[in-house]
Amino acid sequence: MTSTADRSSAPSAADQPPSVRIVEDLRSRIVAGQLPPGSRVPSTRQITQEWGVAMATATKVLTALRHQGLVRAVPGVGTIVVGPDPIPPHSGTDSDAIDGSRPVDTGLSRERVIRAGIAVADVEGLAALAMRRIATELGTSTMALYRHVRSKDELLFLMADSVFQSYPLPVAGPDWRAGVEALCRLQWTVYQEHPWLAQYVSMTRPQLIRPAMAHTELVLTMLDRLGLSPAEQLHAAVVLANFVRGTAVNIEPESQAQLDSGLTSDEWMESQGARMGEIMSSGEFPMFSKVLAPEDVELDLDSLFEFGLHRLLDGLQVMAETRGPDR
Repeated sequence: MTSTADRSSAPSAADQPPSVRIVEDLRSRIVAGQLPPGSRVPSTRQITQEWGVAMATATKVLTALRHQGLVRAVPGVGTIVVGPDPIPPHSGTDSDAIDGSRPVDTGLSRERVIRAGIAVADVEGLAALAMRRIATELGTSTMALYRHVRSKDELLFLMADSVFQSYPLPVAGPDWRAGVEALCRLQWTVYQEHPWLAQYVSMTRPQLIRPAMAHTELVLTMLDRLGLSPAEQLHAAVVLANFVRGTAVNIEPESQAQLDSGLTSDEWMESQGARMGEIMSSGEFPMFSKVLAPEDVELDLDSLFEFGLHRLLDGLQVMAETRGPDR
């Protein structure tokens, strides 16, 4: 029989570390079937949002669930609940272990590490990308990753190379404007689907990523028909790339703001309605009041991209017309 003293000394749920409480909560959901086999469990970012804990705690939670054989990482998908045969028996000779007792997965490859890095960055952002975080996703040790990539910097380079390589370039047809527009739209799609990439790409210290350089080569090929000087061609190509990238660099912060606040950009603007009305009615900003008066006026990243792209192409069209017919 348990004595009163024994019962009083037993740790309560409130006394347990946050990671232990979250693990038990998720385990209960899995056992109860609320998270059936194949379903995604909350990501580290979602855990931080739902339970109000640090990213390190969220990472520890997913690691613990993997060690218990309840979940596994699937690059490009996330962490999912395992089925009847969750984890295949270890058949390698690697002696590294995540917790000092369990051997790591020896099925690693450079491609798997790159895919896992892209998956983490796509979902959680560039700031969350760390070698330890990727090791957690792959169910391995951090040191095991360094057998395939030398550093985080090299991994980022390889991730960017892989992403650009996965989007076929448009064919350069006879219409330079249609071709440049198609290329810019492709870049916009790439950045929308991989928001972290715009944060990584640099205009002032460009990385020599061959698939990205192919974008520049293609736009230069199309601009060469306009009769521009080499300097003008280069500046036009970089301005176009920087416009797309400079607009897209806002996608990841906006996604994070939506997660943090629980409000979409439209909902956030609506929440500012009273304050905006007060400012506009003061008469201090008459032009603001004028342009915001029409109900059909919309301003978002997509509208900025559309407006800016067409105006840049209009400007290049004027340059082409002043230089005579295409060469």
